[in-house]
Amino acid sequence: MSTSLLSALRDDADLPDVDLDWLHQLVADWQVIADLSTSDLVLWVLNSSGRFVAAGHTRPSGGHTVHVEEVVGRRMPAAREAMASQALARAQIRDAVEPYWTGSIAVHEEYVPVVRQGRAIAVVTRESAVGVMRGGRIVVERQMSDLADLLCRMMAEGSFPIPGAGTTIRHGTPRVADGVLRLDEDGTVIFASPNARSCFYRLGLVGELEGCQLAEAVTSIIPARTPVDETLAVVLMGRQAWLTEVEISGVFLAVRSIPLQLEGRRAGAVLLVRDVSEVRRREQVLLNKDATIREVHHRVKNNLQTVSALLRMQARRASNEETRHALAEAERRVTTIATVHEALSRNVDERVDFDEVFSSILRMAAVVATPSGEVSTALEGTFGIVRADTAQALATVLAELVTNAVEHGLDGRDGRVVVRAHRDGDDLEVHVMDNGAGLAPGTLMTGLGTRIVTTLVRGELRGSIDWQPASQSGGTDVVIHAHLGPAH
Repeated sequence: MSTSLLSALRDDADLPDVDLDWLHQLVADWQVIADLSTSDLVLWVLNSSGRFVAAGHTRPSGGHTVHVEEVVGRRMPAAREAMASQALARAQIRDAVEPYWTGSIAVHEEYVPVVRQGRAIAVVTRESAVGVMRGGRIVVERQMSDLADLLCRMMAEGSFPIPGAGTTIRHGTPRVADGVLRLDEDGTVIFASPNARSCFYRLGLVGELEGCQLAEAVTSIIPARTPVDETLAVVLMGRQAWLTEVEISGVFLAVRSIPLQLEGRRAGAVLLVRDVSEVRRREQVLLNKDATIREVHHRVKNNLQTVSALLRMQARRASNEETRHALAEAERRVTTIATVHEALSRNVDERVDFDEVFSSILRMAAVVATPSGEVSTALEGTFGIVRADTAQALATVLAELVTNAVEHGLDGRDGRVVVRAHRDGDDLEVHVMDNGAGLAPGTLMTGLGTRIVTTLVRGELRGSIDWQPASQSGGTDVVIHAHLGPAH
């Protein structure tokens, strides 16, 4: 993986921002060269003292690395600077005749100038261990190495990195190990790695890939009326530096094109390909799961609204005032829970913006609990994002406290209820304050609402609750300390 070069470049190199941006683009896309040639790549820039300093480094993803240790920030050994200076001054690739030794490993080294608009601004060394064997074969296959050579030539001509090239595509961006093809100027396949052949075989392309016009071959097996990415043809022809996907019968291939250009003329393209069928299948499973969860919350909300309507009808038919009041209280509590489920039905995750949810609960609780008089409400501070299970308990607790403040604290007269929230990470402190008559002696913990609140705070919210006189208004200040847990 690439090491950040920001600090080294900004502190030591006298390069304008446009050159720095070019080097950033190079580092964002040079992994393909390292993997094709199974080589370490090191980016060298001249510092204020005229010495080459390593400003970036990447290792091959699936091969032997030359530099086990970190090299960014180190100076180039003096014995190697002459070759680097020649590459930078002449803007030409220089190949070291003799390998250098690092420990017990002989390393072949190539000096590639990084050219932008005809001017060399840095040097990249391509370093590979000499004679490394795996399974009886040289690790670097000739065809792969040739492609790396072409990209290095483009770097020395100023045509690599390719401005605007797409290097990311959701999950499953293809890399060299996933599959490599080389196309000629007409889009005909002249080389395909074994993994690339397997990818297109699973897609439905039977027979040899070498010698076929890839865009025509793939287009011919796509069923009629199948949606196709508009960039597919130009990517499969190697004419556009971009990423695309093709899907046939549930098989998804991600394809990335890197057009080759030498001496100002098209020279074919490198295609990287990956079978992302399993990745897309898992994404679809997650999407279906999210949709199912939202639908469940929507149905629960509808069912709770039905229950609320039934309780309201029953309350109207009740002849006993105590029964009517109890049913009205039950209806209000059910409506509060339904409000949270309604918010959850609009989200793709099990989290809610509690400030938005509680604003409607606060207004509703005050209105329902006010038989006479004018009561104003206010929310100060912020609750933030809260998990679904915590939101249910918190909404019920606060609705009960606001209702209790209006019904008993203000008791039919004009007044004000303020809810003040302070969030510090996972810890929440809430004050529910009114300017009413205050807490009457001997009334605490005698009602059902108070017992519900205490149980939820201590159990679901893992916190504490305390009733105390409001310092300024003369009413009551209920203080809740709760531990919400992480919202993600």
